[in-house]
Amino acid sequence: MIVGVAMNQVPRHIAIVMDGNGRWASKRRMPRVVGHKQGVASLRRCVKACAQRGVKVLTVFAFSSENWNRPEEEVSGLMALFTMALGRELPKLKADGVQLRFIGERRGLSPKVVDGIEHAESATVGCSRLILNVCFNYGGRWDIVQAASKLAKQGAEITEHSLGNAMAMAHVADPDLVIRTGGERRISNFLLWQTAYSEFYFSDKLWPEFDEAELDLAIESYSQRERRFGRTPEQLVEQVSLPGGV
Repeated sequence: MIVGVAMNQVPRHIAIVMDGNGRWASKRRMPRVVGHKQGVASLRRCVKACAQRGVKVLTVFAFSSENWNRPEEEVSGLMALFTMALGRELPKLKADGVQLRFIGERRGLSPKVVDGIEHAESATVGCSRLILNVCFNYGGRWDIVQAASKLAKQGAEITEHSLGNAMAMAHVADPDLVIRTGGERRISNFLLWQTAYSEFYFSDKLWPEFDEAELDLAIESYSQRERRFGRTPEQLVEQVSLPGGV
């Protein structure tokens, strides 16, 4: 438990833009891929910490659709690291009750990467302690377009409700808290639809430096905020005071 934070104040769904791997390596005059390897270790710590703190869903931005524009050597290194890390981490994740879901466009990925993704999803389908959504070859605009395209092909009416149900992350509730590391203050095409009412926390820590203490600071900051969803403070007080209020 986090000191001063009640269990009902812990966000059920945390989403993270894991930024700063390359800069972490560059500061140490190392190849950028070394930073990405350290980023995997940081993600391992974060998954464990979230499960311990009662978080039910963790969504991470692992590879954006814009990342293909990076140098070919870095992209190929990322793909190799992804498949290697997936195979290495899968047994531990499954043993810890972590269900893996991969969100993003799979067309264009190598057969080896797609096979690894499909195997990891099927191997952890029964796990229920924590859902780990890995956004890979993902973009928020892509998500909205694919949802609208799906509805159009079905001849279905496009409404806020139907579009939400067609999104790639319709299997979980929207994020309560979005964390971005690396000191940047932007969303970078991440979960554009799903973060309409999320709380944001920006950390100056580079992702390989992000640890349990920094996660606790983010959760503590979240616990002190008042989420109104368009309502007035008076309406929130009335709702809490009603029988069955939250």
